[in-house]
Amino acid sequence: MKTLMVDMDDVLTYGNFSKILEDYLGYKPDYDNIKNYYIQDILEDKKDDFFSKFKDMDMYENAKLLPDCYEILKELSKHYKIYICTDYIWREIIEYAGNNLKNKYNFLYNKLDFIESKNFIFVGDKSVVNCDIKIDDKVSNIEGARMKLLFTAWHNKDLTDDELKKQNIIRVNNWKEIASILLNNNY
Repeated sequence: MKTLMVDMDDVLTYGNFSKILEDYLGYKPDYDNIKNYYIQDILEDKKDDFFSKFKDMDMYENAKLLPDCYEILKELSKHYKIYICTDYIWREIIEYAGNNLKNKYNFLYNKLDFIESKNFIFVGDKSVVNCDIKIDDKVSNIEGARMKLLFTAWHNKDLTDDELKKQNIIRVNNWKEIASILLNNNY
């Protein structure tokens, strides 16, 4: 059975951190003009204040899975050995990583009941995970896989088809596209 690594943030669930950031700022940033992967960098000198409040929050308390994610992952689990692989360390508040790890684990455990919890992988560096297929929103996290699916996010939307093709990366925009690639083509 082929192995499949699936990222959590912005692939399984979306917008949890963005919503907290927007509430803090009092407005919605123009995501189309943000190029950096680390959206919190827009805070500049407010970053310390933001993270002093954020460190005790559970950003998964009200999080939801993306549309079609649950059903498609469940079907994929019949054909692939699935691992959910997520980074839990915030570079600004490393000492609070345990809180985030607990919150992520609880979310995955409660929302993805068909995936064994031993298949939840919490890392700071995804390059150590070797799977046949990787789905992530960050290019560097899918390196090393035989099939690389890049889930579209605000920070990778400007990568051209030519750039992705050179790296053998397939762009996916939603879970139905993932299903059409991984279920219909019998990869």
